[in-house]
Amino acid sequence: MHRYREIARDLTIQIADGAFDATGMLPAEAQLAVTYAVSRGTVRNALLLMARQGAIAPRRGSGWLVRTTVQSQRFSEMRSFAQWAWSRGLEPGGRVISQQRRAASATEVRLFRGGQGIGEVLEVVRLRMLNGRVVMLERTAYPSWIAPLVEGLSPEEPSVVGALEARGARMVHGEHSIDAIAAPSEDARLLDVRRSSPLLRVNRVSYAADGRAIETGDDRYLPDVMSFQVQASLDGMSLTRQTS
Repeated sequence: MHRYREIARDLTIQIADGAFDATGMLPAEAQLAVTYAVSRGTVRNALLLMARQGAIAPRRGSGWLVRTTVQSQRFSEMRSFAQWAWSRGLEPGGRVISQQRRAASATEVRLFRGGQGIGEVLEVVRLRMLNGRVVMLERTAYPSWIAPLVEGLSPEEPSVVGALEARGARMVHGEHSIDAIAAPSEDARLLDVRRSSPLLRVNRVSYAADGRAIETGDDRYLPDVMSFQVQASLDGMSLTRQTS
């Protein structure tokens, strides 16, 4: 067996054993070359083989991302991103990029018509992380009646949904639509990918028990770390969110 295939096999076994779960990344190529006492060219051949097999994926400027065991959540459970992550033993994170009040779009006026002051919304742009790794860019609009609660949260609050619920604004129903898009320049910069890279987009609307829309959002996921699966049967259909 070629040496690079032996290295690929050994690293794949380590991935299965959870050796790299703490960081989600393989060691640097130079470190692997020292570990296996081979040239960096041999290491690169091993990594390229693993990438073709779907075990790892390249991240520009970061090295090689481990494609971990699939985790999933049924959207019917109405869990937030952070709640879903915690339930799977993953550590969610968030960082606010911008937060501002602006005029509501025509669509937002229709969605938030049950609230007060619907001419204005609070728009928050955040990066979302799993175990410290950026996986999604989130743009969320909130009606003005709930905006003060959101503005009072920490910019690094891991679960806005949980924080709002603790303040009496509980989301009980959500609607989602999913499509694929090419990353525009701003998204590419924030997610550290090339412009026009494929992204998974989830448009969502969340509602309170009284039927009022609490938020509407546009979430853009990196495809190499997040995927969605639809399961259909005669009894209906369910949608799950997964880490790849």
